[in-house]
Amino acid sequence: MAQGIRDREVIAPTLREIAADWSADQEVFRQTHWGKAMMWIFLLSDTFIFSCFLTGYMTVRASAVLPWPNTAEVFALTIGGQSIPLILIAIMTFVLISSSGTMAMAVNFGYRRDRRKTAALMLLTALFGTTFVSMQAFEWTKLIEEGVRPWSNPMGAPQFGASFFMITGFHGLHVTCGVILLLIIAYKVARGHYDRTGDYSAVEIAGLYWHFVDLVWVFIFAFFYLW
Repeated sequence: MAQGIRDREVIAPTLREIAADWSADQEVFRQTHWGKAMMWIFLLSDTFIFSCFLTGYMTVRASAVLPWPNTAEVFALTIGGQSIPLILIAIMTFVLISSSGTMAMAVNFGYRRDRRKTAALMLLTALFGTTFVSMQAFEWTKLIEEGVRPWSNPMGAPQFGASFFMITGFHGLHVTCGVILLLIIAYKVARGHYDRTGDYSAVEIAGLYWHFVDLVWVFIFAFFYLW
């Protein structure tokens, strides 16, 4: 009993000190921009959602009774009389990865207070994103014309359609929202809004979101299209 009392006497002040330190904002949050912190929290929650989607997809595919469609054939395009597997997906991936490069440069020039290059690179990034979404719309249209639906699939397992439209649609929504965000911030950069406030952190926050969207696509590409 005496040992338990001594342990509580040691632990209780320590816990109070930790709580006081965090609540007083002395070590943890003082140097952290609130916008970046909120974006990281949002991205963490989004990571859980995409992880659930991909885990569900792998479970559904592994348990499917009917044969799963060969993605190399399903997403092939005929060019010059030759069927080229995954050519559109490869281009989409290249476009999105390239957009990460232009976004990184935009953040770099943003902190140099070079608003013209920052705005131009953000607009280029938005153009890449728009191109990606347009190609994804073409991909959706092609599969819908071939009879693929969320509830049925003439090429094999009916779960294929539900998995495809859910995962790629949710990611496409993120890209679309990212393009809108980039356009808004690029406009404010071009108008000199952040020069007046002296804070270009909005560009970096948008960059965090955009890099996350690109990273998620890498996992979708690997698990959905290459598996």
